[in-house]
Amino acid sequence: MSRRNTIRDKELSEDIQEEMSEAVEEKVEETQNFIKTIFSTNKISTYLVTKNFPFVAFLLFLTLLYISNRHLAERTVRKIDRLGKDVKELSWDYKSLSAELMKLTTQTEIAKRADTLGLKERLEPPIKLEVIKKQ
Repeated sequence: MSRRNTIRDKELSEDIQEEMSEAVEEKVEETQNFIKTIFSTNKISTYLVTKNFPFVAFLLFLTLLYISNRHLAERTVRKIDRLGKDVKELSWDYKSLSAELMKLTTQTEIAKRADTLGLKERLEPPIKLEVIKKQ
């Protein structure tokens, strides 16, 4: 069963059209009156201002708190990024210094540095000395 809109099929009488236009005009007037009452100076009195001042002050406090929290969060993120870059750089320095130290502590490098001091590398194995105690 399909229902059709029977009102659209019929032409509206003048009385119905007039009622509809009056309803639209009434809505327009209500809207205009509402806007006028909102922005009229008669409605905004010192009583209303003083009555709502604590609420407005609370909203301002929350706004300032929100802004300062946002700045603190952004500053913390920037600091974390900077420290992360520093950690990476220090890690690279550590790895390069560690590799250099490993190279400098090899036997051939130690022998080269000792040769500049006039020391020679021993080619024979060490000799074990035994002390005999007399009783």
